Amino acid sequence: MLSYRHGFHAGNHADVLKHIVLTLILDYLKQKNKPYWFIDTHAGAGKYSLESEFSNKTSEHLDGIKKIFHDEKKPLALAKYTEVIRKLNGGDQLKQYPGSPWIASQMLSHEDRIRLFELHPTDLTSLLHTLGKKPNTKIYGEDGFNGLKALIPPPPKRGLVLTDPSYEIKNDYLKVVESLKDSLKRFETGIYMVWCPLIDRPEPLTMLKQLQKLNVREWLYVSLSIAKSSDDIGMFGSYLFIINPPWKLKEQLQEIMPYLTQQLGLNGHGSYEIDVKTS
Repeated sequence: MLSYRHGFHAGNHADVLKHIVLTLILDYLKQKNKPYWFIDTHAGAGKYSLESEFSNKTSEHLDGIKKIFHDEKKPLALAKYTEVIRKLNGGDQLKQYPGSPWIASQMLSHEDRIRLFELHPTDLTSLLHTLGKKPNTKIYGEDGFNGLKALIPPPPKRGLVLTDPSYEIKNDYLKVVESLKDSLKRFETGIYMVWCPLIDRPEPLTMLKQLQKLNVREWLYVSLSIAKSSDDIGMFGSYLFIINPPWKLKEQLQEIMPYLTQQLGLNGHGSYEIDVKTS
């Protein structure tokens, strides 16, 4: 149950997509001079060494962040994303990669609130060490699907909820959908961001169909594939499903996704999809 360690995958193509979109949404939320909450139901360790034993076993970042970090021709919309990574590394050397909690810690103000859930004891210890002393941050060593219920709606009635479990357990796909249904009853106007891997199994697309049927006014779907599903590389891509997305997000992704496809696609097999529902 707790065997998954994100350190093996830090900085890969899925992280790149997820964290670019995360920075765009957080940047949108801070444009209003009103506080908001960021809630991460599966927070991980907070940050990851790209020189660790975990990372070196797979070196997935070489086909991910490494391909765009130093590229001077990347879209302007990636500026905040790369700025946060540069800040973590203290410059242009790429030795560490931030998780979603660390990215949020750099983008939220002291008036905003960060709430993080992590069950894995080793990652929880790392997360507490990295962010546990920040006054606007609380970290819970419990299941995020259950803990989320007590936190929404957040007092300012503004917030982003990120849900990105490992999906090692097939039941996670069902839990994501059920958690969203419950959360929307409590906090209909919140922004919800779900990450899901694309693998050669039916569950990711089955979950997507269920998400698309949720009774919400607006959603945005974006996927990035770096290979064909038949290429036998395990996770060949990932997607994000965002409820109540920022109004400019589609336009930003239309600029970003062709670039990511070109940079991260393997053997010319990169592809992307963007779909939206609007009220």
